Amino acid sequence: MLPARLTRKLLWPLFRASTPSLPLRLWEPLLETRCAAATSTQYPSGVGRGLPRGPTATGDYEGRDDMEERFLFPEYIPESEPAPLLEEQLRELQQRQEEEERQKQQRQEERLQQKLRASHRVHRVVGHPDPTVQPSGLNCSGCGAELHCQDPGVPGYLPSEKFLSAAAQTGGLARTVCQRCWLLVHHRRALRLQVSREQYLELVSAALQKPGPALVLYMVDLLDVPDALLPDLPALVGPKQLIVLGNKVDLLPQDAPGYLQRLRERLWDDCARAGLLQPPDHRGRRHSGGDRPPDGGENSNHWARSATVLRDVRLISAKTGYGVEELISALQRSWRYRGDVYLVGATNAGKSTLFNTLLESDYCTAKGAEAIDRATISPWPGTTLNLLKFPICNPTPYRMFQRHKRLKKDATEAEEDLSQQEKSQLNLLKKHGYVVGRVGRTFLYSEEQKDDAPFEFDADSLAFDMENEPVVVADTSTKQVELTPEDVKDAHWFYDTPGITKENCILNLLTEKEVNIVLPTHSIVPRTFVLKPGMVLFLGAIGRIDFLQGSQSAWFTVVASNVLPVHITSLDKADTIYQKHAGHTLLKVPMGGKERMAEFPPLVAEDITLEGFGESEAVADIKFSSAGWVAVTPQLKDRLRLRGYTPQGTVLTVRPPLLPHIVNIKGERIKRSVAYKTKKLPSLVYNLQKKKQTKT
Repeated sequence: MLPARLTRKLLWPLFRASTPSLPLRLWEPLLETRCAAATSTQYPSGVGRGLPRGPTATGDYEGRDDMEERFLFPEYIPESEPAPLLEEQLRELQQRQEEEERQKQQRQEERLQQKLRASHRVHRVVGHPDPTVQPSGLNCSGCGAELHCQDPGVPGYLPSEKFLSAAAQTGGLARTVCQRCWLLVHHRRALRLQVSREQYLELVSAALQKPGPALVLYMVDLLDVPDALLPDLPALVGPKQLIVLGNKVDLLPQDAPGYLQRLRERLWDDCARAGLLQPPDHRGRRHSGGDRPPDGGENSNHWARSATVLRDVRLISAKTGYGVEELISALQRSWRYRGDVYLVGATNAGKSTLFNTLLESDYCTAKGAEAIDRATISPWPGTTLNLLKFPICNPTPYRMFQRHKRLKKDATEAEEDLSQQEKSQLNLLKKHGYVVGRVGRTFLYSEEQKDDAPFEFDADSLAFDMENEPVVVADTSTKQVELTPEDVKDAHWFYDTPGITKENCILNLLTEKEVNIVLPTHSIVPRTFVLKPGMVLFLGAIGRIDFLQGSQSAWFTVVASNVLPVHITSLDKADTIYQKHAGHTLLKVPMGGKERMAEFPPLVAEDITLEGFGESEAVADIKFSSAGWVAVTPQLKDRLRLRGYTPQGTVLTVRPPLLPHIVNIKGERIKRSVAYKTKKLPSLVYNLQKKKQTKT
């Protein structure tokens, strides 16, 4: 190692050539510092070494004035590189300034071009209403509303030009979709419609009051438990049989072995707290498949006729197909062909996606699968505005035998046995969910379908992707298939009912663009932060947690959409951050600047007290309505005092942790940060062998 004085002499010509305007005395301290740093690196000692980084260490950020950190989706964090030379730093600074200036000019030019395009844009889809034209009497094949051209604010509206031209064509309005469904599918745009919560409930209640036996499938969004509508189910459903389906299990990571069974038990407990009656043999059925109906004694039949009976609880993913084949088998064995089946649930629970999945499965008749169009799917709440239906396939012994034969064959297949189309579909589903299931069809109707690949499941081809993938519409047969009266004689039907709107839900305050950001469509990757008292966590601008008091630091794990940003700051700067950045890029949601925030309700505070009781086990989830939650994991017996904020008119819920061991799947601690690297777990495909066994 050269002496410091000789090093300065050797480096002085380089600095003089690059920055002649700076005197030597300004460079000398810096050179001495760099030489000293090089010396300490060459001759290491105990002084200056980093302290051991324990699980609760906060020494990396103690004493720093700058505690501002923004975390969007740190899935991969590269390791820090050695400090560049001073000349390189100056060059990078100049390049960065030039790049920022260029981007600023580009943004100004883009805004100008957008204004010019907006001034000349013609919306061909708007058209004009005509109140004199009578409604068609036919329903939209996407949402089920009656087609008309009288009022744009009423479901089923079509512009009069489109309405009249379609009615004059061969076939008329038979398979026409309304303007709202067309905009949802092709432009990801939703129209505000005049449908109240009372109208939704009235329509669903009227459908369920029809005479005759009926089974109700109530769908619960696992990201939004406890479900606020569960206590209202007995009055809504009446004396009907009930099965509760926990949907979107594919979005939740495995925090510990047996998490699926734990989630199912959690749903059973929520149903019991909501007052739903459980069958007499519930204790035995709770840990079994639950496919057999209860013993048919006189007392049990009278008991079943007098109240809503919860028959089973199941976990599914309507999007990736997990648990769907098992659900179909259970329905065919227990319910058989006794009566109609109604799919009920809150808005955005995934009912339309399940309807489309079952439409292309063995639960629908082979001809009905081709004759009936799919429901419109979107993240916008309430896309189904009327009753969509398909005929249920009668599970005769022959059909049950053939179906069992197909399922047994599918279970012996490995991934290399699948066609290229099936492999591509499975790879796409793996990107969307942690658990994936294969949903197929045993019987096909037309020759065109028989020539296609047997893997027909594509329930989300009309869904909206957060990563702007192109919208793909399922291929339709060139020959239109229609159900005849003979096909549906004495048939039982599967109904998709409108989603019941949630009160005090944050989605009611958001625009369609904001809903796309807040609602997750891909596997949720949890983001964990270690915070100490005096720090604040922002979830966009729609949620906030203040860490007011505690004897030690604690872990805060965010379980929300991967594109919803998280911002960490100090308590004394939190109000300034919110006032300055709410409505802008840093907090992202809401979006629209000061004008948007002027109409957005203010955040309302609620004090929370928690106490740790286990090692690496969360004590509670702080849930921000339907926008996600934060799992809090304090140290053992440490008492925390927090303050949670949520927009006025929405509900802040403190519940037992849904994933109590979520903190255990965090990655390594990011250097000089309160965040941990995120870690995405691999996806699992059920009913498929991992690798084909070779014969010896």
